[in-house]
Amino acid sequence: MTGMACLALASAAFVGTHFLLSHPLRQTLVARLGPGPFQGLYSLVALVTFGAMIWVYARIGDQPPLWDAGEAGWIVATILMFIGSILFVGSFLGNPALPGARLERGKAAGGVFGITRHPMMWGFALWAITHIIVVATPKALLFDGAILFLALAGSVGQDRKKAKLMGERFHGWTAQTAFIPFGRGFANPGTVALIGGTVLFLLATWLHPFPAGIWRWVG
Repeated sequence: MTGMACLALASAAFVGTHFLLSHPLRQTLVARLGPGPFQGLYSLVALVTFGAMIWVYARIGDQPPLWDAGEAGWIVATILMFIGSILFVGSFLGNPALPGARLERGKAAGGVFGITRHPMMWGFALWAITHIIVVATPKALLFDGAILFLALAGSVGQDRKKAKLMGERFHGWTAQTAFIPFGRGFANPGTVALIGGTVLFLLATWLHPFPAGIWRWVG
């Protein structure tokens, strides 16, 4: 089996187990194992399958890119990575799994939730898009494409599940916050998300194996 075939298999396992454990198998396993052990199993499966993706990705070795991002591509990728970092940090400020509770307390969508109701998922999605743009190797398209698909399809799945469970409360939430970032216009992410996201962006791009972010043009 070729390296790319192994990466495709590992990626399919990563995405497939996420969907199986998040939807069709969740209720049954939670009932049998309990919430705590189920979360442990979920995390273990995710760690093992994602670790397999990383290991196979590294074993494939260098590949020529399918295109040259150019300066314009790097600028777009840098902006997307910055936005994704802010969304990711901001997603920890409040529980993104409980939008109904926020509405019951009479609170409108604020912070990064005013930008998108799936800030963490879009953080991962924008990270994946960034790497697809600038790395552009076949293995990067497969690896990052799997993450992008999981983030966006997973968000759609969450919306459907919450709409079924919460009914009108969820529709009230979706009326305040968009699926696609900034789909309802500009919203202030908040000071903590902005500062924390900026620090994460600067640190992650500085530690990158090759110059990325603003460090591509600074220093």
